[in-house]
Amino acid sequence: MAQISLTFPDGNARSYDAGVTPAQVASGISTSLAKKAISATVNDQHWDLQWPIDSDATIAIHTMKDEVQANELIRHDLAHVMARAVQEIWPDTKVTIGPVIENGWYYDFDRADPFTPEDLGAIEKKMKEIINKRDEVRTEVWERDRAIQHYTDNNEPYKVELIESIPGDEPLRMYWHGDWQDLCRGPHLQHTGQLPGDAFKLMSIAGAYWRGDSSRAMLQRIYGVAFTGKEKLKAHLHMLEEAAKRDHRKLGREMDLFHMQEEAPGQIFWHPNGWTVYTQLQDYMRRQQRKGGYVEVNTPQVVDRKLWEASGHWDKYQENMFIVEVDEEHAREKAVNALKPMNCPCHVQIFNQGLKSYRDLPLRMAEFGSCNRYEPSGALHGIMRVRGFTQDDGHIFCAEDQIESETAEFIDFLSKIYKDLGFEKFSVKFSDRPDTRAGSDEVWDKAEAALLSATRAAGIEPELNPGEGAFYGPKLEFVLTDAIGRDWQCGTHQVDFVLPERLDATYIGADGAKHRPVMLHRATLGSFERFIGILIEEHAGKLPFWLAPRQVVVASITSDADDYVQEVVAELKKAGVRAEADIRNEKINYKVREHSVGKVPVILAVGHREVEERTVSVRRLGEKQTKVESLENVTKALEVEATPPDLL
Repeated sequence: MAQISLTFPDGNARSYDAGVTPAQVASGISTSLAKKAISATVNDQHWDLQWPIDSDATIAIHTMKDEVQANELIRHDLAHVMARAVQEIWPDTKVTIGPVIENGWYYDFDRADPFTPEDLGAIEKKMKEIINKRDEVRTEVWERDRAIQHYTDNNEPYKVELIESIPGDEPLRMYWHGDWQDLCRGPHLQHTGQLPGDAFKLMSIAGAYWRGDSSRAMLQRIYGVAFTGKEKLKAHLHMLEEAAKRDHRKLGREMDLFHMQEEAPGQIFWHPNGWTVYTQLQDYMRRQQRKGGYVEVNTPQVVDRKLWEASGHWDKYQENMFIVEVDEEHAREKAVNALKPMNCPCHVQIFNQGLKSYRDLPLRMAEFGSCNRYEPSGALHGIMRVRGFTQDDGHIFCAEDQIESETAEFIDFLSKIYKDLGFEKFSVKFSDRPDTRAGSDEVWDKAEAALLSATRAAGIEPELNPGEGAFYGPKLEFVLTDAIGRDWQCGTHQVDFVLPERLDATYIGADGAKHRPVMLHRATLGSFERFIGILIEEHAGKLPFWLAPRQVVVASITSDADDYVQEVVAELKKAGVRAEADIRNEKINYKVREHSVGKVPVILAVGHREVEERTVSVRRLGEKQTKVESLENVTKALEVEATPPDLL
């Protein structure tokens, strides 16, 4: 029999018969490893222990200690176990697909009767019974005709359709969990008893069209989450509870910040309180950009398709653009325009006005640009994922030898802003060329090398994010981690050699000849809408005092104090504090509760004693105790708190 060489992570290599399985390799190393093994990585591919290896390869054997591989297998196997449980309870149910997703899995079912929340408990119980049986998991590779006939005989039309869509050269793997069988690429665990029966939970039921097509059957989707141990499941469920409390949509209603409605999907109606937060954040960013050497511009909302064709967006991004057709006077055909989905082509138009010299570079251009992008209705999520938004957008036109210094300067700029907004740490991802892109491989090689070199020169070793660059250039993604451990990708920084070429941007170099500038696309917050949503959830509505829309409410305890309430409000407003009076004929406890729900940071209560002594009773959000202080001292303290961090 032919021999192959397998190389292990320590660099050692061993010879085996061709067709050896990772399970056999593990057994040859030790009995202990054979019992603990769950899968392998062969030539960088996740590999089932039962799959044969036919040629020289690198190999690593995995156990439950390998978190990434273990989670993938646990969630994948639980999808199968859940489908088996459903069909054991309701045999007429038809199965479709059940992929692994972040933190868990889902499986789509075709069933006449709707699942109920109570059904989830019954399914979980049956799943634990299956796990306790420790049924063997087996795999076989079948011919296409045999697989189609099998599913046709078992009245599983969705599986037949799936097989017909799989490329002819791809093997069809059939997996058995006990007597239950499913079509699956794998890999899987070796028996159901390897699943942690106390570390999973079925979460919810939703509708989903077959293959995402609204003209096809509506299926029922069951979501589950799973981890390698019950403590991790417990921590995740706690995080979800916290996330529900912090949901910006719920807090947005309680704080009267914004609303959204069917007549304007993906668009935001900002209320006075919400718009106060928005403008405070925008004013802060405007001051920071001015200090950072940016010139602010403003560009049109509606632009002729000719510019989008020239920039490449018409070919690469048209499906996400809102198209506007206009009957121009005396024109034979309708004029085709698009609402701008981004600002970059328009900024090049400003750069191209007049002759630019190398002495003008770097030219840092910024815009609070209102953009519109078509997002599928199912993807919309409060103010976090919208169709109409404003970017704190910027483009730096520079020479090639300025990429490194401008990248380092932007990272410093972004770091200070994040710190001011309460985010001390962030991670950085490096996204390289996507499959759909503009520009030659040579240009992309140069752009990727320049950005990676500049990032490392700034003291940052980024995490690789393959294939996620923009269509015109590689990018850095700046990722914030919030108070409950969720990651949010906010800022970006991209190197672009393509757009200046396509839109004929030039400057006169020191040699008197024309040169192409490099265009650095950068955003710090990303979109204001999304970042405000992140801030709301990060602080659970208790925004930093300088950003809070209603900073102080002065509430009367008795009507005799009404005049003094107005005096206190006037003094606070003079000091630049956003203050308002509450002199309604309601009990003070009622007022405190109401304004606490609205996340007002400071409530000043005023009664007979406060009027006589010219004091106020100070109650801060989240604190039960009140403190009596002089009006003068409170005004001075709140004046400082109300000052944005960059102005202190």
